[in-house]
Amino acid sequence: INRLVPPSAADVNKLHKQLMQAGYRSASAPSVFRVTQLMLMLALPTFFVLLWMTLARPMDEVILPALCAFGAGFLLPRFVLNRMIANRKLRITWGLAAALDLMVITMEAGLGLNAAMLKVCEELKTVHPDISKEFELANLEIRVGRERSEALRNLADRSGVEDLNSLVGMLIQADRFGTSIARAVRVYSDSLRTKRRQR
Repeated sequence: INRLVPPSAADVNKLHKQLMQAGYRSASAPSVFRVTQLMLMLALPTFFVLLWMTLARPMDEVILPALCAFGAGFLLPRFVLNRMIANRKLRITWGLAAALDLMVITMEAGLGLNAAMLKVCEELKTVHPDISKEFELANLEIRVGRERSEALRNLADRSGVEDLNSLVGMLIQADRFGTSIARAVRVYSDSLRTKRRQR
């Protein structure tokens, strides 16, 4: 039971980051996750005890199944969360190639990075909603006054996708040293397409 209450702020932040990578950004998401975990840890053993009573089986035989159900109640939410993170990362990875192609086209047509990201949000909303939403949130952060480099880092942290993290690092470096962002994005897009083909 003690493991349900995070002993430090670092554990809370870690769970919150995992939930964001699964697509749950609400501040209350960690609390909801913990409550769900606790409810399952109580509900599953109770179900087995009631089932044993209904079947009129000896109560000493229910101890092991109840303990297994208690453990399953603790592990099941974690398993589901990890699967959701993995699936979302995969969707973002596959959507990133399309997003980069669109960014290259729009930036070489004369748009800046922010406008190119906004174009990605609009065009990929139905085809790749996960990557579209992440770019939209990054754009909103920039609009409310956050530094572009910080907004891009937050984009990488929220997704947890290594390819997107590398892209963000490249964009920040290109922006800092004044090199052509459009050219850098094109080079990265070509390398990403090769990696995708190899996968």
